[in-house]
Amino acid sequence: MRESGRTHVELDHEGTGRESLAPDSSHLVRACALRPEDPIIDVGEARSSPVLAWLAAGHRDITVLDDSLDALEALRERLGRGAGAVTLIHAKVLDFRPHRRYALWHDRGVFHHLVHPDDRQLYVEVVQQALRPEGSLVVTTFGPEGPEEFRGAPVVRYNARTLQPEFGSQFELEEHSLGMYRLTSGEGHQVLSCRFRRHAPRWPAVA
Repeated sequence: MRESGRTHVELDHEGTGRESLAPDSSHLVRACALRPEDPIIDVGEARSSPVLAWLAAGHRDITVLDDSLDALEALRERLGRGAGAVTLIHAKVLDFRPHRRYALWHDRGVFHHLVHPDDRQLYVEVVQQALRPEGSLVVTTFGPEGPEEFRGAPVVRYNARTLQPEFGSQFELEEHSLGMYRLTSGEGHQVLSCRFRRHAPRWPAVA
């Protein structure tokens, strides 16, 4: 397991009028060594999704999942002609039933909102259904010195040692870093970004 250097992250507001947890996880995505045709799914923050950067880097199979229809429509407008290369899914993560497998599951701020253990277990089951054997999982949560609440709701704070057991023995933590999420007000919150590799036996694709 490798610990990356500390990073300083500024909020990119994207003109949406809504603050979102959107740290730069590009170094973790690059470390996944994905091919252009490998399918990627980004969950939970369509308003600030890195999908445009992924398209510019040559990725051709991208899915964005969000429970906000407005956020998805705003992303569709941002994509312009590139919208044809991106699948937009309107659903809650815990309700998502994948019909294919992805090489990368990318989450920038959903998991730490799951304060009930049953919800976290359901989230892990969804990831297991969606992710290929030997696929990559990139997750950003609030760090151990982060806030106890965000957007008026409680959150769970993690360090690398407490986050890894949440995903179980199938997932090996390969890299993590602590950074600072900067609000437009100037307030900063500590965030933890982790890259996991899944180790699991192969089974038939989801029908």
